[in-house]
Amino acid sequence: MDKLKFLLAVLVLGGAVFGFYHFGEESMLYRVIGMLAALGIATAIMLQTMVGQQAWGFLGDARTEARKVVWPTRKDTIQTTLMVLAMAILCAILLWLFDSFLSWAVSYLTGAGG
Repeated sequence: MDKLKFLLAVLVLGGAVFGFYHFGEESMLYRVIGMLAALGIATAIMLQTMVGQQAWGFLGDARTEARKVVWPTRKDTIQTTLMVLAMAILCAILLWLFDSFLSWAVSYLTGAGG
């Protein structure tokens, strides 16, 4: 029975997409309202299935977990960003020095350095 409901929901969405493009000469407002209505109907049908109920539960759990996140303050964000920039610049300088040394060493060893 769940497969039949899932198929019906997919057909409703497919019909909505087909109608959206088939009635291309109609107002965009009406086509979007029709698409949203079909999406609501398909969602209501999907929520009647076991998979739909599990997905709804997962979304609820994800929302609960997102509310538990402690977001950094503006000061923390700026400090962290500046530290990342400083470390990136430091690494770039060190790599440039290492590359310059290797370039000099290869030139010296091969006699191309003059």
